Amino acid sequence: MITGAKRGIGRGLVDRFVEAAWDVMAAGRGALETELANLGTAVTALDLDVADDASITRAVEALDGRPIDLLINNAGVYDYPRNSFDTVTREAWVTELSVNTISPLMVTRAFLPNLMAGERKHIAVVSSKMGSITDNTSGGSYMYRSSKTALNMVLKSLSWDLADDGFTCVTLHPGWVQTDMGGPSALVTVERSTTGLFTLLRDLTPQHNGRFFNYDGAELPW
Repeated sequence: MITGAKRGIGRGLVDRFVEAAWDVMAAGRGALETELANLGTAVTALDLDVADDASITRAVEALDGRPIDLLINNAGVYDYPRNSFDTVTREAWVTELSVNTISPLMVTRAFLPNLMAGERKHIAVVSSKMGSITDNTSGGSYMYRSSKTALNMVLKSLSWDLADDGFTCVTLHPGWVQTDMGGPSALVTVERSTTGLFTLLRDLTPQHNGRFFNYDGAELPW
């Protein structure tokens, strides 16, 4: 199951997993009205607004207990104009934290019975190196950086809380990717990023639990 699957990294991940003959639940706002609903029997389009608890409940009901081997919490926002020291607002910050930090935990908790029924028991969050405190050498991006730093902590706690149930939980940096969020000047194509992420996720072992990885498999500092 991939959230934020309508475009960008999420859409690329859908393609990579379908190419590898996985069955994919592609989730996003209004997903049933997009091309995700017409990608064949391997893809189940799932309407899901990760910041809306009622939408999460409806999505859980729509899957009706279907097992999930791997949950990729990919949906996220970056309000670029309001991320600077001079432009950040309380309201915008709360929105970014709600989507980027709180929603992945709410989605994971809601779908935990489906994940428990799966064989792999793998959970991933698409974070960012911009959330690494060690790597922050340029400042700025207050809302986005803090939301991803907090997301990394959420994942770390999940890795401990779910370890006894056999889960492996990882945090991922997709690179600076050529998406609507990353912009045309970004260094990494969607295909390159998602190919690397797919390989990493396909090969997860319990030794990866609670760790932070670049899309090429290199471990990153918190």
